[in-house]
Amino acid sequence: MPVKPPRHYSRAPITEALIDIQVDLPAGFDPGQLEEFHASIASQYPVKNEGFDVQMQAEFSASQAGPARTTQTLRGFAFISTDGRQVVQVRRDGFTFSRLSPYQTWEDLRTEARRLWELYRSAVKPIQMTRVAVRYINQIDIPLPMDDFADYLRTTPQVSSDLEQGLSTFFMRLEQPQSDIGAHLVLTEAMIPTTATNVCPVVLDIDVFGRDLKLTDDKKAWDFLELLRDRKNDVFEGCITDATRRLIS
Repeated sequence: MPVKPPRHYSRAPITEALIDIQVDLPAGFDPGQLEEFHASIASQYPVKNEGFDVQMQAEFSASQAGPARTTQTLRGFAFISTDGRQVVQVRRDGFTFSRLSPYQTWEDLRTEARRLWELYRSAVKPIQMTRVAVRYINQIDIPLPMDDFADYLRTTPQVSSDLEQGLSTFFMRLEQPQSDIGAHLVLTEAMIPTTATNVCPVVLDIDVFGRDLKLTDDKKAWDFLELLRDRKNDVFEGCITDATRRLIS
């Protein structure tokens, strides 16, 4: 798939954009190292939420089941910016930086993500990066009345002509290899329930990622993220019609 020059939309429908990097950490990792990470960003990201992995175990004997025991293991933290628009997650298995609506630019997203990544890397000293991803979640508000989703989206569910053609809801997920860049695409479309009578909101979720990686060089990882971002743009343009472009221009 050829890379096209990026288009700018004054009303871009992005509700969340994120960069995700999964890692292998050294043996003996101490979750307290994630607290040290927060100390370096607390003035910009003061809100802290904890995340846990929960396991439930029950003991069984020949005659009866024993009481269930629940254990919690700290998985990581999510730190939220003062304006609530940016979130950085740091975990035992990786790092995620998200920008919520209103979206700014890829350059802003990448610059802040890389700054935070370097602080995370310094705090936890990962052995290698195993997965890197660029994901953009869009909400396209299709105006009503509408004759056909295909007027706005080029990838839609196809209903047999022998069936009723109306849809009250749908959820569609496609997974495709992106062999030319050594990546994968997960494309999700879904109608969102709404009380609005003038629009039909549809989520267009584009997740492009490289997996099973063994990257130790930051430059290679961030160069790859640039490729993933370019592919995300191509997928978005390939999914929408000129009618949608007019909505968001």
